[in-house]
Formats: sequence, structure tokens, C-alpha cells
Amino acid sequence: MFAVIATGGKQYRAKVGDVLIIEKISGAAGVSVDFDQVLLLSDEEGNDVKMGTPTVAGAKVQAEIVEQGRGEKVSVVKYKPKVRYRRRVGHRQEYTKVKVLALS
Repeated sequence: MFAVIATGGKQYRAKVGDVLIIEKISGAAGVSVDFDQVLLLSDEEGNDVKMGTPTVAGAKVQAEIVEQGRGEKVSVVKYKPKVRYRRRVGHRQEYTKVKVLALS
């Protein structure tokens, strides 16, 4: 069984036991989290599919926060020729790693 959930402006395919890296949500490691924006709920073969409009009523995905972290550094360089303009900026996106415990 798997579900498609929406969180942080993105959609993720979740199965029981999967570890997902999602946009940062608040909470410490070990805290349980429920995702109630379930867009699709299906079995592995695709025989029993429940599609939401936009979400499936009463469906939720239970997960546990495994880790809070930051991604790799992305360097942004701005340069304009002939005017001595140079800027270098770095950015590290924060993320949350969650483990899917149950689908209902």
C-alpha cells in the first residue's frame, strides 16, 4: 500500500518503512507527525485506488521525525563586467527526515 502526500509545497510517494527527506517542519527527533493532506491512496497493484478531490477524506499518514538537518551548500555568484560588481552568496536548505510508520 502506498500514498501520495503533500507537504511543503511538494508531493511525495510514501510507503510503510520509507524514509523521506521533506521540507523542514518543526519538531525534535523522535516526535510523531501526522500528514492529513493525502492526495491518493492505493494498493501496490493499483487495483484499489482512492483519489482525492483534492484530498482523500479521513486518510492520514503517520510518521516519525528521524533527523533535522541542512543540505549541501549552494554557491550563488553575481558578476557584472566593467563595473567592479561581484557578489558571492551561499545557501544551505533545511530539511526534515521522516520515517513512515502507518497509512490509514
